[in-house]
Amino acid sequence: MAFLSDALARVAPSATVAITQKARVLAAEGRDIIALAAGEPDFDTPANVREAAARAMNEGKTRYTNVDGIAELKEAVAAKFRRDNRLDVTAADCFVSSGGKQIIFNAMLATLNPGDEVVVPVPYWVSYPEVVRLCGAEPVFAVADASTGFKLSPEVLEESITPATKWLILNTPSNPTGAAYSAAELRGLADVLLRHPHVHILTDDIYEVLVYDGGTFATLAQVEPALQPRTLTMNGVSKSHAMTGWRIGYCTGPRPLLAAMTKLQGQSTTNPSSISQWAAVEALNGPQDFLAEWRQVFQQRRDLVVQGLNANTGLDCLTPEGAFYVFPSCKRLLGKTSAAGTRLETDEDFVMALLEETGVALVHGAAFGLPGHFRLSYAASNAELEEAVRRIQSFCAGIA
Repeated sequence: MAFLSDALARVAPSATVAITQKARVLAAEGRDIIALAAGEPDFDTPANVREAAARAMNEGKTRYTNVDGIAELKEAVAAKFRRDNRLDVTAADCFVSSGGKQIIFNAMLATLNPGDEVVVPVPYWVSYPEVVRLCGAEPVFAVADASTGFKLSPEVLEESITPATKWLILNTPSNPTGAAYSAAELRGLADVLLRHPHVHILTDDIYEVLVYDGGTFATLAQVEPALQPRTLTMNGVSKSHAMTGWRIGYCTGPRPLLAAMTKLQGQSTTNPSSISQWAAVEALNGPQDFLAEWRQVFQQRRDLVVQGLNANTGLDCLTPEGAFYVFPSCKRLLGKTSAAGTRLETDEDFVMALLEETGVALVHGAAFGLPGHFRLSYAASNAELEEAVRRIQSFCAGIA
C-alpha cells in the first residue's frame, strides 16, 4: 500500500511466527497438531517469581518506573553479571527492556546508519538480519554450517569484516542450532576482534543456563576483558525462568550506548512492565536450584530427539551443546516425493508437507539463512516428542 514506509518493505515476516500461526489454525480446525516451531520452555514460571509479581500488584507497584528499569532490578542484573559471568559492572552499567528483542532493536537503531554493516553468523535467529535492514544497514552473512558444528570460525569472521562493519552479533548457545561456543572457541574470535577496534559486539546470551554434558557457559567479554568497552552483553529471564510472556530483557554495555538506548526507549515503550520487573528481581535474586533439574530434562529430551531423527530416516542431525533446538539436514530427501505425492524441492516444501501430512509443525532452515535444514524445538513433553519423532520417521520413510 502506498502509505507504508520503505523501511517496512525491507523486512520479511517472521517465519517462526507464520508457521506457528498456521499450526494454530489447523489445530482450531480439529487437526491433531504437535507444534515444535516456537521456542519457549514448557515449564511453569517458578512459584516464588509469580508470588513476587502478585506481591508487587498488591503493594501498588503498578506505576511508571525509570525508563531503563527500577533500581532494584538493575542492581540484581549487575549482581548476576558479576556472579555468573565475572563481569566487573555496577547497576549504572545495566539496562532493562521489554524483552531481549527490544534491546537488540534499541542498540541497532541507536547506532546504525545507511552504509553500515553488521556481521551475522549463518544460521541466524530470524530477527537479526531484519532488525539490521529495518535500521537501514546491511547484514553481512558469515556462514557457519554443519562442517564447523554451526560455529563461526576466526577465518570466516576475519573475511567478513570491512571498514564499514559496525557490529558483530554473536548468539551462544545458538538459536536455531543449539551450538555453544567454548571459552577456547571464543578466544579465537576475540583475537580477530582485537585487530579491528571499530567493530562492536552484541552477545545474545539468552540461552546461557542451557548448556549440556557438563559444559561451562562463557561470554565474550568474560573471555577477553579488553573487549568489554565495546561489547553489549544481552540476556533475559524468558528462557532461564520460563518467563517468555513477562517480557523482560537486560544487558550491560558501555554507558554512552546505554544512554542512547534509554533515550530511544523513552520515545517508544518507556519502561518495561513494572510488575514484570519486580518478578524479575525475584527471578535473579531468588533460588536457582531448579535450573539444574530443568537442564537435565532438556538434555534427556535432546538425546531422545537426536537419536530418533538419526534412526534411518534420511536425516542427519548433529548433537547440540545447548539451548532447546536441533537443526537437522534434510538434504538427502530433497528432490523426491512424499507418500501423499508432494514434490519436495526445498526445505520449506519438506516442513510444509510434514505439517499437512502428519501435523508436526517445524521451521524450515532457509528462514535461518541455511537451506536444506529444519529447526525442531524440543521444549515439549516427552510424550509429544516421542510421537513427533515417530511421525517424522514415518513421513521420511514414505519419501521416494
